[in-house]
Amino acid sequence: MSDRTNFRPLGALRGALRPPADKSISHRAAMIAAMGEEEAEVVGYLDAADTRSTLDAVQAVGARLLHEEKATDVVGEGDGLGAPTLRIAGVGLRGARSASIDVGNAGTLLRLLPGWLAGQPTGAWELDGDESIRKRPVDRIADPLRQMGAVLDANDDLPPLRIEAAPLRGITYELPVASAQVKSCVLLAGLVAEGETRVVEPLPTRDHSERMLAAAGAQVSRAGDTVVIAPAERLEPGRIVVPADFSSAAFFIAAATIVPGSDVLLHHVGVNPTRTGLLAILERMGAEGIEVIPGGEEGGEPIGDIRVGHSELRGCEVGGTDVPLAIDELPLVALVACFAEGTTTIRDAAELRRKESDRIAVVTDALRALGGRVEATEDGMVIEGTGGLRGGQIDSHGDHRIAMLGAVAGVASTDGVEVGNMAAAGVSYPGFQGDLNSLLHGPPLRDPVH
Repeated sequence: MSDRTNFRPLGALRGALRPPADKSISHRAAMIAAMGEEEAEVVGYLDAADTRSTLDAVQAVGARLLHEEKATDVVGEGDGLGAPTLRIAGVGLRGARSASIDVGNAGTLLRLLPGWLAGQPTGAWELDGDESIRKRPVDRIADPLRQMGAVLDANDDLPPLRIEAAPLRGITYELPVASAQVKSCVLLAGLVAEGETRVVEPLPTRDHSERMLAAAGAQVSRAGDTVVIAPAERLEPGRIVVPADFSSAAFFIAAATIVPGSDVLLHHVGVNPTRTGLLAILERMGAEGIEVIPGGEEGGEPIGDIRVGHSELRGCEVGGTDVPLAIDELPLVALVACFAEGTTTIRDAAELRRKESDRIAVVTDALRALGGRVEATEDGMVIEGTGGLRGGQIDSHGDHRIAMLGAVAGVASTDGVEVGNMAAAGVSYPGFQGDLNSLLHGPPLRDPVH
């Protein structure tokens, strides 16, 4: 393994920090700002590899980055990343110019941007990326876009994805698998299509796109399991504030839950209920040391502080509606299940095999290498809790979430964990190691919390 990093059990995690800005919202903020006709301000944009790819992409199609400045005063507690404020001049809904776009490792960019580009009046685009992206299928967005009239071409449903401008028509599309990325792609296409576009969800998924589009002036509504969007003449994004990322906070939530004596406070975290499924799962597992302190809303997104302490856990069943609300956190569920008593079963999560890595196979192999009793299934994992992990060596396989999972496993294990290619964490959380270290050496929190 290259780039080996050791994470040792150094005792409880204590202290407060603000995790980095939300990656999902940052991607969407840059794209929606590019669709506006006036200057938009994005406060607290995530400065990481994936979101830089999205900034590069919107500039490639004609949007202009007018200004970028550090804005730690806006987000309160420092996040260690200096979350920037961006000012972006958009090209309008129908003004994207032709370009070749390198999406890097950003799957969200690969799956959302084609919806907007496919309905442009003129132009052609090619989206390509790194080795990992070239293994991620695009058929789930290509199918509904073609039904709307899009002209797309890919190699066996894999990138590079080529798009030619074409007139689109609104459709009713039933998602075969719950996916916020596919839903968002179709909704963006609906903005530039003729007639209403309807997306029917089999299960609720994260709704950042709907909230942000509505805030920018789009006509978006929900009726039961169906999201409806009308074509728009223009968007006015105005000012978008990006909260801290729950998916990044989740690593510290998991760590504090399984390391005895821990007491961690996470500031200004996005607590949109379509993102916080991990909290409900941990509650079913017996986690009593988690408190969410509401902090109002910013840009239509609920925010809050999350305080976490150690809990004794028991196994539980995870599946169905849990999955889309916690898809990025399911590897952490498998990790904490190793520290629980009894069996935890994760099912209905075949989507994990289509992420940056095959997360079912990679997580199973990693946890078994550390002493866990884990078996992979076609659509999930079965974990026999043993109360802890021994430790050992794993590789991130270039997957940012596996890298950070390995770090959490290390500080909670008996002997520590050596993680290969820890640098992969920089895709979403460049300051992760520093923040983890600050909690391992942090002072106790004052009580009570206000």
